Amino acid sequence: MNQEIPNFFTEKIQGAKDQFERTIDCKHTEFDDLYPYMSEQPQFFWYKRYVAWQELLTIVSLAEELNIPWYDEFNESQKYFIENKVLDAKVLDEWYGKKRTEA
Repeated sequence: MNQEIPNFFTEKIQGAKDQFERTIDCKHTEFDDLYPYMSEQPQFFWYKRYVAWQELLTIVSLAEELNIPWYDEFNESQKYFIENKVLDAKVLDEWYGKKRTEA
């Protein structure tokens, strides 16, 4: 396999992970630029998270199909969440490895 392909997927996985983490942290993402008028809607933040989650799952799925390792980019709990593919409050609360509480 061309060595550039695994590197390409590693960069794409890291980018998707960063985007998803930005949505967890309620930070600005590229998605905000696509739908600036939606940012005032409460459901927008959940929708934005689901879009980023699906992007991450899609890239991981493609990497798996090509037998490109993706595990190194994630901790154990993150791998578990990705393998189970369901985005719920637990994923958002525990993505960084410990239960997060509201300040």
